[in-house]
Amino acid sequence: MQITINVDCTPEEARVFLGLPDVQPLQRAVMAELEQRMRANLSAIDPETLMKTWLPLGLQNVEQVQRFFWNQLMGGSKPGDSKG
Repeated sequence: MQITINVDCTPEEARVFLGLPDVQPLQRAVMAELEQRMRANLSAIDPETLMKTWLPLGLQNVEQVQRFFWNQLMGGSKPGDSKG
């Protein structure tokens, strides 16, 4: 034998019936603070700084490769030179 009970109520009514605390004000406050912090940090970071933060060695390597090719094209360095 199976018994099925359907309860039609809102989440707030279910919370009150089960005696659970109302955390909506706390959630709103935390989300507002989080949004404020995210907006403050996003406005302070420009794309160049963001890329240098994420890929510091990668960008330096690209710059070194560019300098190497530029020096090779201009004839500024020869194989075996210790100039960089």
